[in-house]
This record gives sequence, structure tokens and C-alpha cells, in this order.
Amino acid sequence: MRFDFPRTPIALAALAVIGSATLAVAPTTATAAGKTPGKYVAGDFHNHTTCSDGSISMQKLVKKATGPAGDGWGLDWFVQAGHGGNGNRNCTLTEDESLATPAYPHTGQGPTTTWQSTTPAIAPKGLASGTAPNANMWRWQSIQEFQYPLIEYLGALKNVPLFAGVESVVAGHEHASMSVITGQIPLSLDTATLPTSPVIAANTSRYTALGNANALAQWEYCFDRNDTDTSRGNTAVGSAIGNNWNCSVTGSLNAADPSWNATAQKLIPAGGTGTGTKGHLKTVEALKWMAQNHGNSSYYVPAHLERAGPFNPNGNNGFNVEHLRNFNNAAPAVAFGFETQPGHGASANRGEYQVLRNGGFSGTFTTVDSVGGTTYGGTGVYGAQVGGVWDALLGEGRNFWFFASSDWHNRGIFGPDDRRSTQDFQPGEYQRNYTMVRNGSDKVRPQTVVNGLRTGNNFAASGQLIDRLGFIACASYPGIAARTNASVEALAVAAATNNTDIDTSGCATMGEKLVVKSGAEIVVSIVVRDPAGSNNSPYTFANPSLLQVGINQPLNNPVLDHIDLVRGLVTGYKTPGAADYSGEWPRNTDWLKADGTTAGLSVVPAAAKNTSAAVIKTFSGAGSTPWVAFQSGVDNTGFLKMSYRIPAVTASQYVRLRGTNLPASVPYETDANGNPLADVYTNANDTTRLAIPCTTVGTTDFNGCPAHLATASGASPIAGKKAVSFDVAAWADLWFYSNPIYVQVNGSTAVAGVQ
Repeated sequence: MRFDFPRTPIALAALAVIGSATLAVAPTTATAAGKTPGKYVAGDFHNHTTCSDGSISMQKLVKKATGPAGDGWGLDWFVQAGHGGNGNRNCTLTEDESLATPAYPHTGQGPTTTWQSTTPAIAPKGLASGTAPNANMWRWQSIQEFQYPLIEYLGALKNVPLFAGVESVVAGHEHASMSVITGQIPLSLDTATLPTSPVIAANTSRYTALGNANALAQWEYCFDRNDTDTSRGNTAVGSAIGNNWNCSVTGSLNAADPSWNATAQKLIPAGGTGTGTKGHLKTVEALKWMAQNHGNSSYYVPAHLERAGPFNPNGNNGFNVEHLRNFNNAAPAVAFGFETQPGHGASANRGEYQVLRNGGFSGTFTTVDSVGGTTYGGTGVYGAQVGGVWDALLGEGRNFWFFASSDWHNRGIFGPDDRRSTQDFQPGEYQRNYTMVRNGSDKVRPQTVVNGLRTGNNFAASGQLIDRLGFIACASYPGIAARTNASVEALAVAAATNNTDIDTSGCATMGEKLVVKSGAEIVVSIVVRDPAGSNNSPYTFANPSLLQVGINQPLNNPVLDHIDLVRGLVTGYKTPGAADYSGEWPRNTDWLKADGTTAGLSVVPAAAKNTSAAVIKTFSGAGSTPWVAFQSGVDNTGFLKMSYRIPAVTASQYVRLRGTNLPASVPYETDANGNPLADVYTNANDTTRLAIPCTTVGTTDFNGCPAHLATASGASPIAGKKAVSFDVAAWADLWFYSNPIYVQVNGSTAVAGVQ
């Protein structure tokens, strides 16, 4: 198949972006019987330490994220991923003796000590900026020589799968969570003897790693917008000592590109007019480089992608739907999803999304909101809006998956060991990705984690709303091949209670494709565990949002209220350059109105929506077909099971799930159909919009509404009262999202993004 493009400047630009990769859709998962056994394991891939702009050391964050209950949040895997660019703090140093290890003892110098003030002093390499003793070290050097060895050592010491990543500062856009794991955590580490004392010498780590993060370091040098070093990864510009990196991409312009810098041997787009467009082209080159050199060992997931507003062709702000398509076209096995449920969940503006967030942008972008204006139940509008951008991408049959993150930096006005927060939650404390990792009898390793993320067999949950999910779809044909709801439900029960998925012919789960004959019935079965007892919330008083509708439920003991089954049709990939390929989400009051309501999909361009997507079934404990509670025969914990039959399918489609602790029609939280409302009503950055009172009086900040909550003001209906805001707003409003199951009907549109 070929595309015929009109020879317009826009069309030619699209060709330049996509090149020959337009139809390069790589297989992403297997659906046949015979899968390698695996489990769903919880992790986080976007967070910060003093390696970039975080507040605590790597040792402390690893302990918090992966430590057992009472000492940490119990994540099963963990990626430490600070910003690209540079920094002057030595993040291998510890806060105190409690974090000391044999190879990294506490030296009395904390993790805010600069590299050059460390004993012995450590010299930044390359085109170093700043003056002694506060000169900055490029992230490529800190990753390669200091962060990776520490990550390898801590992982081996604690027997936890850890690896290094980067939250890239994206050329042409804002941020993305990524990694190249080539070289990291080699098998030889399994039998290695760890050192009992540090190796202390100038410009060396205190532990000699068996593996390396050279590929990740090179990517950061070559493609991160904040890395303006021109040394090629050498000791200095013009020196031949070091990495001698060349950032060329096979088949691309490279040195013939106007943005190519011969000294740096990489693209350095000029600023000013066209910055965003040129930057986007560089980022597509970054993805091509990953696909060519590390296609099975890398991932690239745009982070909090609605936050910086729509794409700015003259700046570095935001992502439109066409950019996500370009990324997935260029490297489908690498750019396979987005982080549309952002971290910063306890901040004054949830996720750091807000109206007029980007008032400092130049030109016509002086009054740009975050896309959508805010989050919706803690999720960005691209993922939260049924029929919006995510459904538009799924409606093409793309392998494009939903992820969440902590984006941990600090707790705002509180210290990192406090349970309260006016900014962030720590990795695993609030949001988690639950990823199917197929490791068989082996331990969980970075490669199997990346493989799991790539498949899309992943669900994300906030506030421990659920921690097990069996979600399957099976084909049923009249007569001998008929399946009953009960028989399919039994498969889902076995999967969820054993924390795995299904391996049954004629069935599929998240990220997979079920191929059926026209006229088949599809039996969808769902089994979840709403974990008993308290979650990680420190607050024991009643959820103020639910008190509005007469439900008295402690914030630290949420109960799943309902699950929505969402379905959309698959109509195939959009053609680059066509009218329905590109489109900006409506901005400012064109989408989010002054009263907090939204304009609806009618104002969204065709490229950014899928109007066939809709909730086709809502499951709850009531109604005509309520879910059924049962006790697991595996561990005697409680589960909920439910099924739905889609009759006589004739068109390719997908189904996905979302669920929440909030019923429909909770004032300022959900609409009459149970959709999340804009979080402007609980965002403390504008106290005139705060609308939910917090009135419980306690003896501490934990058994009654805490002192740090914002007070409503001005035109607020509760002006003068303490209002649901900051971390209380997050713990009150919980959601989970599953990734889709595709159904490809013979004779209908092919689901091209999944094998």
C-alpha cells in the first residue's frame, strides 16, 4: 500500500517526519496459547532524586519505593529516571547512616553536596557549565559513571529489579519517560560477590559495575533538549578521550540536516521561529535511533503530556494527536503509549495541570491552559475523555497504551518522611502500573519489565483502589463452539486469583487481539480485587466528597463503586497529511467553561476523537446485573466478578475498563453518567473555585481535616471554609484504567498495531 501526498509544504513536512516508517508496525504481543508464565507486578518509571531536581538521594528513594510495608511502598520493580540535561549535586551521597551500605557509606556529606565539593572532588566532563565548586555535570556522565553503578549495586544488594531511565526534556515538546536498558543489569550479576568496602578515587564510582548504561547515556547526549554539550561524550570539547559519540541515524539526513552540529555530531535545532517543528523532527530521529539500535530494549512514553498546553511550532510545549501518531509510526515497538495519568497528584493544581499555566509563553501562546485546563479525576483529558485522543488512537488499531507515574520530587511544605503532602506522592504510595511480566521461573529482570510494558498488558490504579485484575474477552459461536458467561468468568477468576492472565485459545487479554469470524459473540469477563483494609492514605476521617451524598467512608478505606466497560470501533490508521491526521484539542474556554463544565466532543477536531467510543455497560453492586462477590480459593481474599456479552460482532473493535470509588452524581466530582468532572473544584491554586467542604474536626491532622487544606474564597459556594484540596483531594477521588482488548473481525478493518 502506498500513500499519495499532495505536494504542499505541510504534506512534505509530514513525509519528512514519517519517511519510510509509516507502515512499520512491529508485532507487539502474542495471543496464541503457550505464553511464558508471568505475574502482574507493580512499578514506577518516572520519579526524581538529587541526580536532577528531586529532594532526596537515590538510596532513600529506592528504600521508600521498594521497601516492605512500614518501611516503604513495596514496589516490585523500579526505574530511577530524573531529567536530562545537567546538575551539580552528587546524588550517590546519602542523607544519614541509616542509608549507608558497604560500598556507599555515609560520609557526612549529604546528597545536595556538589560534585566538585565531594571528597575526593569529582570533575565534570564535556562542555561544563558553571563555576567551581558548583559546576554542572552533564547527565550523560552522571548516568554512565555514577548513577548506573549505584543502581546496579542497590538492585543486587536488595535483590530488587532496578534500572536507570530518564525523564527526557523533549525537543519540540515537553517531557517523556524513557530508557534504553542495553547493558544494564547483566546476568553475571546474579553470581557476583558484592564489595565490602568502597573504592574511593577521584572521578570514579564507589562500586565497579559489571554492566553499563552507555546506551542510555549516549541517547541522553544525542537527543535530550536540555543536553547542549558538544563534546561527543568526551573529557572536553575537541578531546579524543572518552565516548566519541556520533548521533547519526541510518537513512536520515544527519550532516545534511540544517540542524546538524558538526562539532557535537548531533542535531541542535536553532531557536526562534520553527523551534517546535524542528524539535519534533529531532525527536522523531531519536525514536528512529532507538528502533534501529535498541528496538527490543527501549521505551519512550510522553509524560504528563497535556500539562504544557498544545504543541507550539515556535517553542517546546506540548503534544497534539499527530505527534503521538508520528512517534508510533516511526518506532511502534518503542513509542507505545503515554503517561496520561500524571504524578504530582497532591499539588495545588492536580498533576500541575491548570488554567493559564503557561502564561509566560511567547506569541499567541500567552494565555494557553494545560490541554483540557486541568485533570479529570487525576487523569489528563487525552485519557479521561471517553471518545477523546486515546480512543482516537485505539480506533486506528494502534498499540498505544495507558500508563501512570508518581513524578516524585518532594512533599511541598512537608519533609519526605511526612505522610502529608502538598505536592507529590512517592513511587508506589498512590499510583502504580501493574504490568504483566513474563519471567517464567527466572527472576524479574529489566528486559522482562520492558517487554511487559510494550505488550500493553498493564493496568494503572490510584490509591490502591484495585490491586488485581482479570480482564478477558473470548469468542463464542452458536452451536458446538458456544461459550457460556460462566465458563469465561471461570477463566478470569483463575487469572485474577493467581495474579496472572489467561493462556486459552480463542481468548485475549489487555494489549492483545482476538480474531473472530463475523457474527461471533464476544464474552467479556472481569474479576477484580478491591483490597480489604486500609490503603496508603494516612487519613482516617470520612471522605468529604462522599459525605455530600450521604456515604460515610474513611479516606484510608476506599470501596470500589463501579466499573465502566468502554467500547470503540476500529477503522484503521490515519494517513499522514490527511485532514483527519492532525488536530489540536480545543483550548481555553473553547473546551473548559468558566463554570468548570466542558464543551463536549462536538468542538474537538476529527483527528483527536473517536465518536464510536462509549460506555456500553456499568457494573456495580446494584442494578439489574450486579457483580458477584466471592472469596478466593487461593488466599481467601475477596474478589468481584462480572460478565457482559457483546452480540454478533461484524466490525473490528476494542473494549477497555475504568473504575472509581465515586458513584455518579457526586457534586463537583462526577456527572450523572459517572464521568469524572474537571478537578478545578478541588485545585487550591484558585481558591475561588473550591467547592467541597472538609468539616470533620479531629484531634490530629490525620483523624480530622488537616490544617494545610486551602480555605475557599471569593465566589466559592463555601467561601471561608476549609476545602477538599491537595492530598485529601487525591485520596478522595480514585480511579483505575485498563488497557484495551482488541477484537478483529474477519472481513472488517485489520488491527494493524497488534499481531
